[in-house]
Amino acid sequence: MAITSTGLNAATNADLQEKVTYKDKSVLGKDDFLKLLLVELQYQDPTEPMDSEKILSQTSQLSTLEASENTNKALANLAATLSSSQEFSTIAAIGKTADLGSDAITLDEGAPSTFEVYFPSDIEQGTVEITDLENNLIATIDVGTNSSGVYKFTWDGKKTDGSAAESGIYRVNASYNDPDGNALKTRLGAYPIESVRFEEGNTLVKVGSNYVPLDKIVEVY
Repeated sequence: MAITSTGLNAATNADLQEKVTYKDKSVLGKDDFLKLLLVELQYQDPTEPMDSEKILSQTSQLSTLEASENTNKALANLAATLSSSQEFSTIAAIGKTADLGSDAITLDEGAPSTFEVYFPSDIEQGTVEITDLENNLIATIDVGTNSSGVYKFTWDGKKTDGSAAESGIYRVNASYNDPDGNALKTRLGAYPIESVRFEEGNTLVKVGSNYVPLDKIVEVY
């Protein structure tokens, strides 16, 4: 066994250092206050050994300190309970639709852009429409005949005339007919919530093929 200059095995010394905890002595707790009170009573003026006014004042201060400490503990427990309750209440949102508040994608000129669109109803025929921020039609993608669900599309970055679209932000919407002939619309950014995950104190919801933080969702319906 290797011995260090302190007379302890190096690994054991490291373990002991990890186990040492330090108490902030700048803050007085109720036990410290009680010790001070007892010391004060012990060394009080012998000509006034039963100063009831001081004793009542000090006892009142002690009671106030203890009540404050108990209140802080109760509030901490309540906050933890509410946080846990809020997390698990999110589970009730599974199956509902989450709106991320944006129908936009970004495009780097010369590179394709991949995105997902949710179709709430079966698709008899439909078209994904890509427009610029002024709602000018830039490109279209045929949806085909498919059942309802989330579908991934890849835009090659080309306009309807075959030229390359400039780098920038574009909007994605879709128009389609269901098997009954009803004309319907949908857009990028609205997806069904498939599951909920709790990770390092954060609540994540699965929308499409991605997990996003709960605070990124602007509406659930």
